[in-house]
Amino acid sequence: MRFSLGINYWPRRSAMAMWHSFDLHEIADDFAHIAALGFDTVRFFLRWFDFQPAPGRMDRRMLGRLEAVLEALSATGLRAMPTFFAGHMSGVNWLPSWTLDRSTGSGRFRTLTEDGEAPFGIGDFYAGALLEAQLYHVREVGTALRGHPAIMAWDLGNEFSNLREPASVNDGREWSKRLTHEVQRVSGHPVTAGIHGEDLTRDRNIRPSWISEPWAFATMHGYSVYSDFARSRTDADVVPFLAQLTAAFTQKPVLFSEFGNPTCPPGKISPFERVPLPDEPPLPVIPPDDPLRATYACLNEREMAAYALAVLERLHADGRLGAYWWCWADYADALRATPPFDRAPHEMSFGIVRSDGSEKPVATALAEFAREARSIVDAHDPEIFEPAYYADLPQSTHEAYEHFLKDRA
Repeated sequence: MRFSLGINYWPRRSAMAMWHSFDLHEIADDFAHIAALGFDTVRFFLRWFDFQPAPGRMDRRMLGRLEAVLEALSATGLRAMPTFFAGHMSGVNWLPSWTLDRSTGSGRFRTLTEDGEAPFGIGDFYAGALLEAQLYHVREVGTALRGHPAIMAWDLGNEFSNLREPASVNDGREWSKRLTHEVQRVSGHPVTAGIHGEDLTRDRNIRPSWISEPWAFATMHGYSVYSDFARSRTDADVVPFLAQLTAAFTQKPVLFSEFGNPTCPPGKISPFERVPLPDEPPLPVIPPDDPLRATYACLNEREMAAYALAVLERLHADGRLGAYWWCWADYADALRATPPFDRAPHEMSFGIVRSDGSEKPVATALAEFAREARSIVDAHDPEIFEPAYYADLPQSTHEAYEHFLKDRA
């Protein structure tokens, strides 16, 4: 079985407005480019309010566009990992207005609905009426695309604990179980879901062993610049460590479905090693017109290519199923003043191609790795007792990382 090399996808000209500002020609051209570089899978996202304008109604035009995207992937030989309920994306929670709870503030991440920014957060995502609406959603999408040959697996959600934490560990497990079984029943395809680094470094009532029970394999997302235990912004062991924790807790094969970092603007250097967590002091403000320093933690193009290869080497050697880079493209400068980029300029520059479509060095590095067509090797992960690990957070993460590094020395 081949080690999978994939890419996360939004178009560079429309970003998260992909489904609303639909340009199948641009999408098909991007897929042809992605296939030519040697990638095998594209992970993309169903922005929730585009597809489900009401709890019991799907937008049939959007379902048609989804089918067209899958046909474009099939034409290039690429596989798909469509991701439901997006949901959380690039520092914003994109939510249908009917999901909001007027007694709950938007919190850490601002809320954007089909009508614009809202001051409220989502209701209980994991139970009750919102779970029933999600079941309807996956039933309609899965039935429409039953058995589609381009689909490798469904992803239940992108970093869904950033929308809202489950009220209990069991609520997360039941949400996962009910949705997974429904997707599999109607579509015939396997299922996973996008848990991420903060689900391991903070107690968010997400337990990998519980929530992953019905999945075909586990997935994890992680970034060195977003990890408080990272030794530096170029620390290539952060991602393999998060993968190992996930494998140890879930006892399942692990696909690392998001890794990457922001690219520094041309000619500028990173003034920071990482992004502070919400409970940490903010970083000093760097003026946007500073001639030498970026305004955020980042890697230059040369560092990014070396980082990508180092992470891939480690993930492959550890027996992972594959790795998907975040993300395909830097976004067009015309989007800079629009959400999420108006408050998160670093989100503009995670791509392997620049906003004009030209390839960065990281694209060449990933293509070289893809040409090797490596097979998956056996994983040999240590036993880590999940209850004790979560009981001792955050210290347990730092201690586990120290052990991880010592074992690899």
